Amino acid sequence: MSWIPSWRAVPVAPGSVVAPDERLPWPHTLAMGVQHVIAMFGATVLAPLLMGFDPNLAILMSGIGTLIFFAVVGGRVPSYLGSSFAFIGVVIAATGYAGSGPNANLGVALGGIVACGIVYTLIGLAVMATGTRWIEALMPPVVTGAVVAVIGLNLAGIPIKNMAPTSFDAWMQGLTFLAVGLVAVRTRGMVQRLLILVGLIVASVLYAVLTNGLGLGKPIDFSGVLAAPWFGAPRFAAPVFDPAAMLLIAPVAIVLVAENLGHIKAVAAMTGRNLDPFIGRAFVGDGIATVVSGSAGGTGVTTYAENIGVMAATRIYSTAMFVAAALIAFVLGFSPKFGALIQTIPLAVMGGVSIVVFGLIAIAGAKIWVDNRVDFSDARNLMVAAITLVLGTGDYTLKFGAFALGGIGTATFGAIALHLLLRPRPG
Repeated sequence: MSWIPSWRAVPVAPGSVVAPDERLPWPHTLAMGVQHVIAMFGATVLAPLLMGFDPNLAILMSGIGTLIFFAVVGGRVPSYLGSSFAFIGVVIAATGYAGSGPNANLGVALGGIVACGIVYTLIGLAVMATGTRWIEALMPPVVTGAVVAVIGLNLAGIPIKNMAPTSFDAWMQGLTFLAVGLVAVRTRGMVQRLLILVGLIVASVLYAVLTNGLGLGKPIDFSGVLAAPWFGAPRFAAPVFDPAAMLLIAPVAIVLVAENLGHIKAVAAMTGRNLDPFIGRAFVGDGIATVVSGSAGGTGVTTYAENIGVMAATRIYSTAMFVAAALIAFVLGFSPKFGALIQTIPLAVMGGVSIVVFGLIAIAGAKIWVDNRVDFSDARNLMVAAITLVLGTGDYTLKFGAFALGGIGTATFGAIALHLLLRPRPG
C-alpha cells in the first residue's frame, strides 16, 4: 500500500459524491480547500488566543500538522488538524495565564504539549500493533462522553470571571453570544456552519460602534494592524520541560484519542468505507503533528469536527482538498498583518464567543451519550458520569508532593478508573 494516493479526477456534478481517492478539477479542489480553511479558522484562532499563543503560528502549524497527518495515513483519511480545545484548561492551570496578551510561561506549556504528543504517538503505535478493541473497552461512550463534557464545564469560569472586567464588557459578552446564537438559528448554508466566525465578526463590529463611535468602553486600537507588514515569520518559541506541567498536560492524549476515534468513525459512516485499519496511523499522525507544533511554539492539534460538517454538507470527501487547505493555512501563517488583525478582537467579544464554544464542548460530550444510547438506568454508568462531571466542573485537585493533578486530569483518570472498579460482580 503506497503512502501517497493517486486521485482519480471526476467531473463537477451537482449532488454527486466525491470519494477520498477522487478529486474535482484542481481549481474546484482549491476552492474547497479555502472553504475548509474558513471552517476551521474560528476555532483554530480562538484556542491559541485563549491560551496566550501566537495565532499566526497556530495557523501555520495547523497546515503543517495536516500535511503530516496526510502523509502518515497515506491520504486515506480526509481530515484537517487544528488547535485543540482540550489543552486550554491544563495549559492555563500549568502556566497561570490571566487570559489576555502573550503567555509569559509559554515554554512550560510547550513542554507539556510535546509530552502529550509523544504519549499520543505511543498509543497510536500500540494500536497499530494490537488493534483498537482495547481502546474501545477502556474508554466506552459513557467515559468518553463524560471526559469531553468536563473539558467545557471546567473552562466555564474563565470567560465569566476573567474576561469581563467591567459592566460594559459583561453586557458585550451577552450581545456576543446572542449574535452567535442568531447566526446559528436564523441563517442557512455555509454562513450557519461558520456561526462562531460570523458571530465574532458581527459582535466586533458592534463593539467598535459602541466604543470607537459612541465612547461607551475601551476603543479598538487598529494602529498595530496598520504598522504590521504583510509578510513575516511568526513568533517561534522553544519548549521547557517542567515535570509538573508535563504530568498535567500529557493526559490530554486520552481526550485526543477519544476525539480522533469519534471523528474517524463519523467519516467512515459518511463515506461507507472501513477506516478501522487507519485508526492507529491516524493517532500516530496526530501525535507527531502535536510534537512538531509544540516544539515550534504552537498549540496541540486534533482532527476537526467543523471540517467533518463541511464534508457532510457537500458530500465531497476528497483528501486532495485538505492538501490545498493545508497549503493555504501555511501561507496565512506568514502574514503578521493577519495576526495583528486577530489581536484587535476585544477581550469581551472573545469572552462571549468562549461561553458558546465551551458550552458546545460540554454538549458534545452529552451527544456522545445520546448517539451511543448510554443507559443511565445502569448504576455503573450513572456513577461514572455523575462523579466525573463534578470532579471536572468543581476542579477537584489531588496533590502528590509538589505536583497537583487538577480537575480535567482527575476527571479523566477518575472516569476510566471508576468504569473499571465498578464492574458488577460476576453471577
